Amino acid sequence: MAIEITSESLAGAQPEPTADYKESPLVAVSDFSGSSQRISRSRFRLTNSTWTRRNFSSRARELSGGDAIILSIPKSGRTWLRAFLCAYFCRRFGLEFTLRPGRYALPGLPRIVFSHDLFEHRTKGDRWDRVRGKYLVPRRELKRAKIILLARDPRDCFVSLYLQLTRRDPNAPVKLKQKTVSEMLRDEKFGMGAIISAMNDWLNELSQRDNFTLVRYEALRASPAEHFRDLLAVLGESQPDGTIFQDALEFSRFENMQKLEAAGAFDSKILHPGDVRDPESFKVRRGKIGGYREYLSAEDQQFAADAMRELDRRFGYTG
Repeated sequence: MAIEITSESLAGAQPEPTADYKESPLVAVSDFSGSSQRISRSRFRLTNSTWTRRNFSSRARELSGGDAIILSIPKSGRTWLRAFLCAYFCRRFGLEFTLRPGRYALPGLPRIVFSHDLFEHRTKGDRWDRVRGKYLVPRRELKRAKIILLARDPRDCFVSLYLQLTRRDPNAPVKLKQKTVSEMLRDEKFGMGAIISAMNDWLNELSQRDNFTLVRYEALRASPAEHFRDLLAVLGESQPDGTIFQDALEFSRFENMQKLEAAGAFDSKILHPGDVRDPESFKVRRGKIGGYREYLSAEDQQFAADAMRELDRRFGYTG
């Protein structure tokens, strides 16, 4: 039986919380203690030796209690990965599809927390939000739960994020929406440097832990069956049901997700186009590897390539 979305399956689901991009000075953040394998300090990194990972806000509860925590820069393929996992586990436990299966609170159904963590901490909210650590996963949770870092080539992430902010996100400031792709590429908070800094800091903070797994978007795209099986194994599903697995793969294909989003099948802000007439405003947009070349000038591509030299080599990306 194929996975289906019905109005009943979405009943009671709460809309994805959205955060405002508030205008405020950029607060310095940590140079995490990390691996002996770390590369030279990024010229983009903002440091503050007194910074610590804490979350004193009410949102800490939403970011706690997960069996696994999936961290990523925005536009790293998280929605695709999330759709697959939700499709698989909902079917596995006999539930109607929802992007929030945790609301069923069934024994054995893993709770997965998705967060942009450091990147949101540095770009969203105001100074008070950052003082409280509103967007940070609490330190104790990173020690307790399984951690999966979903990585994607920062250049592709940047282009997709630029289109998200300028074509899709109603909360993005007008000043930000008016920036050209070239200006945004060099932006202190949303440009290449900010993306690379967050990725490096995650790897330095987390890579030496036994509960840490690095997943590359490009590997998932090249061989989704193989790598989604590996991902399920990390989540404790070492022998996935073959039929359910194939149904989940088919359901989460980009083409299928785009059709569902265009048709408004998802009663959630997670998967809803900014403008159904504008393909660039869709949440599930293209997913193309190396697509940044179609949006960046030769000069901007060189700037991005120079920035890539600061990315930790353990990610496996080159300029």
